[in-house]
Parts: sequence; structure tokens; C-alpha cells
Amino acid sequence: MLSFPNQSRVFDPSRRAVRFWGYERAMELSFFVSEEVLKRMQPDMPRDEAGLLSAFDNNRPLIHAAASTAFTRTRKGSYELTVSDFRVSYRASLLRRRGEPVTNTSCRRFVAGLR
Repeated sequence: MLSFPNQSRVFDPSRRAVRFWGYERAMELSFFVSEEVLKRMQPDMPRDEAGLLSAFDNNRPLIHAAASTAFTRTRKGSYELTVSDFRVSYRASLLRRRGEPVTNTSCRRFVAGLR
């Protein structure tokens, strides 16, 4: 099972993405969330390092869910999360909730922007 005990994240200027880490047992995995994805989650964010890190922090549960979904589909050393990873994660969470209303505002806003 993938976990995210390390709350660290860092801006990678060469990728214009935020990097964070997940763990499966003793194995460390790198994940990247691009500026494009973060901008869809939080359209009003500043496009600088602080803005990207803040958007990541504000949407951490949704990002971790998408990372877990990406990890279960394929096993590799690092993952670049795309919009499609969030669509799959969102659909899976809806199935798990069995039709319960989604209360996470950022999740609703993000998914609405994907349509």
C-alpha cells in the first residue's frame, strides 16, 4: 500500500512542477505534479514557486489520491501526474462513495474544469 508520511514537497524549475514522495514499504517513489495541473485545480494561484507550492498544499488529499491511482496502474520509479490521472482517481473515489455527494470544494472545482 502506498503512503505519504513525508509531507515535504519541492518546486522543480526545470519541469515547472512540484515534486513529492510516496512510499511502499521501504521503496521511495517520486511524483511530479505539473504547473498545468495545479493551475486547473486553483486557477487564481500565482504562477511562481510559492504559488505552486501553495496550490499543492491546498489540494494535497486530491493529489495523493491521484498518485495512489497512478501507482496501482503501473509500477515504476517516478510518476508525472497528468490530468487523466485525476480523472481516473475522481471516478474511483465516486465509486467508493457509492453516490454520496462530494464535499471537497477543490475536487469539485477541478473536475468541473476538466469537462
